[in-house]
Amino acid sequence: MKQHTIARTISLKGVGIHSGKPVHMTLSPAAEHTGIRFQRLDLPEQPVIKMAVDAICQEPMCTVLVDNNMRIATIEHLMAALAGLAVDNVLISLDAPEVPIMDGSSAPFVFTLESANVVAQSVERKMLVIQKPVKVTDGERWAQLEPAKQLTFSIDFSFDHPAVDFYNQHIDFTFNRACFVKLIARARTFGKASDLTYLHQNNLALGASLDNTVGLGDDGVMNPEGLRFKDEFIRHKVLDAIGDLYVAGPILGHFSANNPGHALNNALLRAVLEDDSAFVWS
Repeated sequence: MKQHTIARTISLKGVGIHSGKPVHMTLSPAAEHTGIRFQRLDLPEQPVIKMAVDAICQEPMCTVLVDNNMRIATIEHLMAALAGLAVDNVLISLDAPEVPIMDGSSAPFVFTLESANVVAQSVERKMLVIQKPVKVTDGERWAQLEPAKQLTFSIDFSFDHPAVDFYNQHIDFTFNRACFVKLIARARTFGKASDLTYLHQNNLALGASLDNTVGLGDDGVMNPEGLRFKDEFIRHKVLDAIGDLYVAGPILGHFSANNPGHALNNALLRAVLEDDSAFVWS
């Protein structure tokens, strides 16, 4: 497969789910081998930071890209959309320190990228091919990458709430563009209403609402429209994993996990890249 970028510049507006501040974001075409780069237009000299595994700050509620004093938060849903549409090279410019949450899924970003027209470039795409199993743990939580002929996912998810169907806490997913767009991209982020006070006290979820989050009350889903899928929560866990793994670029391997999160996903990528025998670029 060839590398891809977008054919034209396109913009969108939204709000940061944690900052609560309005965000204007522009996506622009980029040349081969540029990679995914973020730019902060609101900072002096408008600095640019390139996506890299070691530039990720391990935070529990979102994936954050950091370079010195520059910070771009909540990149995971956009990264999942870039992965799903195989976009390798793009400049993402923002006037705020957080990617807009939109509706809490990757679907608005998929629509934006498709509107900009994803186009093939002239050079070959390199894949991070997993050569042996690598596993990281955090108590009972764990995540693993192992060799496979395509990118696949197996995730178990435990979440004690009446809205979570006991029988929908495991998912197997084979990654490709069509299946991502149809089955994963629309799955939204979620959270308990009872956690909001604590989150707000820690300057988190200041922009959260039922327009961008599946809210969970004591008895069930608070959103009037309900869930998009019976197992929307675990599908969103797949979405997050796709976005987090794409920080390293396209991957060929099988991802399995028990209750994964952003920090655990990033720790797994670091463990893989620290072991030269665990991967090859091909």
